[in-house]
This record gives sequence, structure tokens and C-alpha cells, in this order.
Amino acid sequence: MKNNPVVPYILILAFGIGLIFFMSLTGAENKKEIAAEKEGGGEKTEATDDSALVQSCISCHGADLSGAFGPNLHGLDEAHIVDVLTNGIPNTPMEPGMKNEAEAKAIAKYISTLK
Repeated sequence: MKNNPVVPYILILAFGIGLIFFMSLTGAENKKEIAAEKEGGGEKTEATDDSALVQSCISCHGADLSGAFGPNLHGLDEAHIVDVLTNGIPNTPMEPGMKNEAEAKAIAKYISTLK
């Protein structure tokens, strides 16, 4: 009796559909948490390490914040950094309200020390 050559493909397809289903359930749960955080009801975490403060900046401004997709942040004054983080810059990925006032001040304090 010969094995059916289609069976492995059917098993892989079934496994893939199951995996996608379970991943979507996890994503739906995370979506609720993200929505709660955006509304202000989420858990606030305070960064104690300077490098943790700027993790969201690295993707555009480079690992050392000297510029990549976004401009060089070295040498900027604290007031300007706080203003940008809280009020944003029109027509850029820097949207208003990216950080609250306390987070913006902590990030600005760290970035203003960079040379």
C-alpha cells in the first residue's frame, strides 16, 4: 500500500492555520493592553537606565543618536527636546504625545549630555 504524497502538505497546512489562529488570539489580547496604555490606563514603567530611556529613539536616530533616518540629536538643548517629545513635529514620525512630560524631561536631560 502506497503512502499518499499529499498528506504531509495537508498536515503542514493544518499546522500553519492553527499557528495563525493562536497568534491572532495573542495579538488580540495585546491589542487590548496597547489600547489601555494609550488611554492612560496602562501600567507606567519608569526607566532607570539612560540607555532604556532612548530605546524608542534609536530606530530613527541611530544607536549613538548621531543621526540615521532622523537627525543628529547631539548638542540639542533640553527645552527643545522636551517640546518635540511632547508636541511632536508635523509631517514626521514624531507625533504629539509620544512621551509624557516626566519621560520627556528625563530623555532630554540624557540627550543634552551627549557630545
